[in-house]
Amino acid sequence: MTVHHAIIGRTPEAAWTYAEDNAHDKPTLRLVTCGSVDDGKSTLVGRLLYDSKMLLDDQLDALASDSKVAGTAGPALDFALLVDGLQAEREQGITIDVAYRFFATRRRRFVVADTPGHVQYTRNMATGASHADLAVVLIDARKGVVSQTRRHSHILALLGVRHVLVAVNKMDLVGFDADRFTTISVAFRTMAEQLGIADVQCVPVAARDGDNVFRTSGRMPWYSGPSVMEHLESVDVADGIEGRPFRFPVQWVNRPNAEFRGFSGRVASGTLRCGDPVVVHPSGRRSRVSGIVTADGRLQQAISGQSVTLLLADEVDASRGDVLTSGTPPMVADHIAAHLIWFDDEAMRPGRRYLLKSGTSSIGAVVSAMKHRVCIDTMAQETALTLEANEIGCVDLVLDRPLVCDAYRDNRDLGSFILIDPFNRRTVAAGLIDAPLRRPANISWQTIDIDKSVRARLKQQKPCVLWLTGLSGAGKSTIANLVDRRLCELGRHTALLDGDNLRHGINRDLGFSPEARVENIRRVTEIAALFVDAGLITLVSLISPFRAERETARRRFATGEFIEVHVATPLAACEARDPKGLYKRARAGELSNFTGIDQPYEAPETPDITIDGAALSADEAAELIVRHLREHHYF
Repeated sequence: MTVHHAIIGRTPEAAWTYAEDNAHDKPTLRLVTCGSVDDGKSTLVGRLLYDSKMLLDDQLDALASDSKVAGTAGPALDFALLVDGLQAEREQGITIDVAYRFFATRRRRFVVADTPGHVQYTRNMATGASHADLAVVLIDARKGVVSQTRRHSHILALLGVRHVLVAVNKMDLVGFDADRFTTISVAFRTMAEQLGIADVQCVPVAARDGDNVFRTSGRMPWYSGPSVMEHLESVDVADGIEGRPFRFPVQWVNRPNAEFRGFSGRVASGTLRCGDPVVVHPSGRRSRVSGIVTADGRLQQAISGQSVTLLLADEVDASRGDVLTSGTPPMVADHIAAHLIWFDDEAMRPGRRYLLKSGTSSIGAVVSAMKHRVCIDTMAQETALTLEANEIGCVDLVLDRPLVCDAYRDNRDLGSFILIDPFNRRTVAAGLIDAPLRRPANISWQTIDIDKSVRARLKQQKPCVLWLTGLSGAGKSTIANLVDRRLCELGRHTALLDGDNLRHGINRDLGFSPEARVENIRRVTEIAALFVDAGLITLVSLISPFRAERETARRRFATGEFIEVHVATPLAACEARDPKGLYKRARAGELSNFTGIDQPYEAPETPDITIDGAALSADEAAELIVRHLREHHYF
């Protein structure tokens, strides 16, 4: 009975590590299968497992039984069932999640990431490809190169997968037509050349029957190249990562006792020996390696892929998120250009804040500019304001603090990141760093002697911003005007920023799309910050429908300076008032992107002040706000 190894886990790092830890004296090839839906990816992987003799007898019996249940006619086996493990996948006959499988031949060990072909699961395909050395792209011989083939190929190019085997599948359904194979091969090679994929091997296959999968097929005598397995066993995918500059992201400071202090992590690239000098980034502190420790004992050197603990000769300050390096220094930048593969169903919005996770670092980030979007069908760069789900584009990102990184083409580990929505914790995008963006060297902060504290003492008040948010017609502007008047009567120094008034001037170029609203709030936030620096109590009356943008505005101010006031008037009451006739026009379809009708309003979860706009009069609401300021000693 032959031993069968299979990785069914959903974490690519675990799959790749498992293969490397069990590789022994054989090299390991990490590959990903991709392509459009129903091109035969799972069937090909299942056939490789079957022909490599890596299945147990009971697994073969189960496969035969499952094939009958799935409706496969006659004695034929449905090899896709070896990979499609989810019940939903078997019911629909498609792959949804990424399935990892491990098998071996006499020459190599293989970890295969079988990825879904449906457009809505593009994020899963990118996950599977992110650690691959080689990609097997399946193309249905009847359909040729389709949009999803182009999308996946573009993602492969972005992710640095430079070796591609194109399996032109279902050749039996086109009568093993050599001309059809040639046409598809030329089309793919032309696209691959545009994308910068240099190593392409095209193989005509009939995966279900095994033609040209493990061995060359007699049904296609016109093809003289290698079979799929012959190519996989012989292809050279060495990238020389061990010879690259040393990079070691610190995951954990290992201090079991007062006598031992080490830095634990995984070597991302390069080789390091005891006695070698290292630099801690971003601080720039220098030391040398006094020891390399593993669970199995001490080593004289550490190479790419090894998990070790490094001991340094000096007491240097380093922690999780720092990177130990030697050789060519990495980039340290708080402004980067990157490609994004957008995953989330909610579109990307320039100006919105996300959490960027790269290696062991977690940093706040804002998409400051949308450079272009890639048209998958033509590969052209299009002007765009945002990215929708499964789209690819180039953006600029501004980070809260400097990130230690490399360009993705030089180092996958330090050149990649994910973006996370800080509110719902969804992973919204995968990112690939292109280059740092240098800020003008001749611009610096000018020291000003008279600061906010001095102006606050002169005015005998604590400056702040009162941010009134709510639906159109909720009463924000009326309440803000009454608060402003009441504070002036009390001798307070104020400023009032009303959303409608600002759209007559500084924001008159903005519309009401989600992206324009984000920029509207960003500008108002910066103006309000200037007024607070001047020592003023600043009132902002703005619908500001998105919770994320209001939280971004809050972070622009010091603790206690931002007071969120939710004018919580129900939609029905606002629409009944309709002081400007906007709801009527929106209901008639004359206004688009109108908050509460065809654009959502995200109510504050924990506002500092809540005003029931249906129960309180404007005067009562204004008095409530003034009382809050007095009780919290703003004047």
